[in-house]
Amino acid sequence: MPENGQRTPVATTDDGYLRFFPYEEPYDHQREAMATIYDALDDGRDVLFEGACGTGKTLASLVPALEHARETNKTVVITTNVHQQMRQFVEDARAITDHEDLRAVVFRGKGSMCHIDVDYEECQALRDTTRELVDVEGDIADLERREGELLEAGQSGDGEAMEARSAVVEELRDLQEQRDELESERSTCDHYYRNLTVDTTDFYAWLYDDVRTPDDVYEYAEQQGLCGYELLKEGMDGVDLVVCNYHHLLDPTIREQFFRWLGREPEDVVAVFDEAHNVESAARDHARRTLTENTLDQALDELAESEDARADGAANVLETFRDALVETYEDAFGFGDREAVDEHWDDVTVANDDKKDDLTLSFFRGYTGPGFHEEVDQALDLGRELDATYEEQFKEGELDTRKECQTLQAAAFLSAWLAESDEAGQYPVVSVRRDESTDEVYGRAELYTCIPEQVTRDLFDDLHAAVLMSATLRPFDVTEDVVGLSDPVTMAYGAQFPEERRRTYAVDGPALFSSERDNPETQQTIARTLEDVIRFTPGNTLVFCPSYSEAQRYHDMVAVSGTRYLDEPGTQARDLREAFTDDDGAVLFTSLWGTLAEGVSYDGDDARTVVVLGVPYPHLDDRMEAVQDAYATAFGDEDTEEAGWRYAVEIPTVRKTRQALGRVVRSPEDFGARVLLDKRYTEHAEMDMRDYAVRGTFPPEERREMVDIGPEKLKFALLNFYQDLGAYDGPPPKP
Repeated sequence: MPENGQRTPVATTDDGYLRFFPYEEPYDHQREAMATIYDALDDGRDVLFEGACGTGKTLASLVPALEHARETNKTVVITTNVHQQMRQFVEDARAITDHEDLRAVVFRGKGSMCHIDVDYEECQALRDTTRELVDVEGDIADLERREGELLEAGQSGDGEAMEARSAVVEELRDLQEQRDELESERSTCDHYYRNLTVDTTDFYAWLYDDVRTPDDVYEYAEQQGLCGYELLKEGMDGVDLVVCNYHHLLDPTIREQFFRWLGREPEDVVAVFDEAHNVESAARDHARRTLTENTLDQALDELAESEDARADGAANVLETFRDALVETYEDAFGFGDREAVDEHWDDVTVANDDKKDDLTLSFFRGYTGPGFHEEVDQALDLGRELDATYEEQFKEGELDTRKECQTLQAAAFLSAWLAESDEAGQYPVVSVRRDESTDEVYGRAELYTCIPEQVTRDLFDDLHAAVLMSATLRPFDVTEDVVGLSDPVTMAYGAQFPEERRRTYAVDGPALFSSERDNPETQQTIARTLEDVIRFTPGNTLVFCPSYSEAQRYHDMVAVSGTRYLDEPGTQARDLREAFTDDDGAVLFTSLWGTLAEGVSYDGDDARTVVVLGVPYPHLDDRMEAVQDAYATAFGDEDTEEAGWRYAVEIPTVRKTRQALGRVVRSPEDFGARVLLDKRYTEHAEMDMRDYAVRGTFPPEERREMVDIGPEKLKFALLNFYQDLGAYDGPPPKP
């Protein structure tokens, strides 16, 4: 790409994937990326694509995917877990549809699109009953037509017709009674009923005429008294492009339904994952299984009401597990621990290196009976039957809402716990929290999946191909390992904007180890350096800290003339961001592990300088230790401990840091400075403190741009950089 950041004029034709490119010309690197991806998809190979902000990753991935899908009768699914990126996908898809015929659907889960606000299970039951009602009404209409025909024939002297009519009338009477019963029970959905009984041609003409957002669909359906969610599901069959959230592909149960709605087998789908560095953690979230003490109590109440012979055995095994759960967390409490439990789940260590976990051992000690596997199977069988009964009762109108079977949930979890809790990559966890309504402490058992490859490998094996794109996918070999890709095509494009319009400073300041954070001298050095950065930045400054508590600390310590904004856990980040970007000369303090470090653009003066304070490693709790151990075992070679640390902690931390640095300099005309405030980022740290240095984990081209500098000289460097660009509105600040 030329230094002025403009697109290179290149010859294009109407042939091949470029016909899907919605703008006049692609950049050279985009053309190269599209050709590489197109060839990879033809070979059925996955792609790992890293591109810095401005490389046009979305279009470079989407355009060849759409052309390949068009040629081979496949569907492209583009997915993200970042709301802003979802909006960008919609804009890009709309740009493509302006000049190329494309049927696209933007899909969202039922919870945010339901017009009557019921949960998933109840919605399914209402849907089934509504369809049954419509089917009965259709049969009635057919029989009424037949009865009229037979009556006319009988009146003309056809005796057989009159006899046949009598049978039809009897059948018609039965169906009318069934219809009346279904209508009186009110176990139907009026919105879905209209979907099935009115002409929806106009809706689908409107849907495919542009790229409609789920909000657009909801509003249209609400006005017409329709169910937009079900209309979308029906409208996905055979479309060219679907935009959706990660969970539609990463959750195995949802994925199976999703492909069915698409009318596609997995091998007929090309998936494009944006912000793909998040696939690892998202897969873990979708794989986790939990069971609370409250659910166990509800299951026991349910079994106490059952007269089935299996209920006693089921209650015995579930009650034993419930008592073991309580015993495990009560034994873990030290002096004052119970009183300190709040409304957030807090883990209790139960795993052991050389034996089963404490919860399982407590369960074994407490169990008495013919055999816990036998009684778990009884609980599962009875739970399935109870669940089917609740379904039928809701359909028949005996229940106002679709009741969930707690016995089935508890038994299914216990079965998995006993079978999998000591398997490689599975980490058993017990957590506690306080119920704010009752002030009671209760527990939860959880199976935590440490290695996401156990979740994602099947998905990537089943798809025709996948393109995983992000600004922070390297090192590629680690990404391949943790998500389970086999021999993917890899490519990386660095920053595409003029280098003279950005600076990256590695400040030789205090190494902000956790043991150093309370050191007054360290705090003063950091606070004064931050004040210099804020003062010499012609616009807003973003400060990413290792935690919210550190953000609070330096928000309170720095003395600057501009407004100081503080991001706190539980606050509305969107409103905070809008207030910050509407300001001038302001500073925003937040955690690197919060929601503002990626997927959010800060253009122009919205943020001119970004600071990453320290090497913001995540809190190293028992779960993180378990992930390290699992990675060390799975991917370690000679030094397994180092591999575990690298895979589980260091690389994800540097990726988050790189994401934070990418919040500024978002276009060829933009400019800004990135400040890494910790000596562990400097070049000399590679020699002087080799065990703690992190510079080597950055890609080579990013390392080359890092300028080592002392904290006392940083203000002069910023002054010269911004002054050379003519960034100060008036006289520059005086050092």
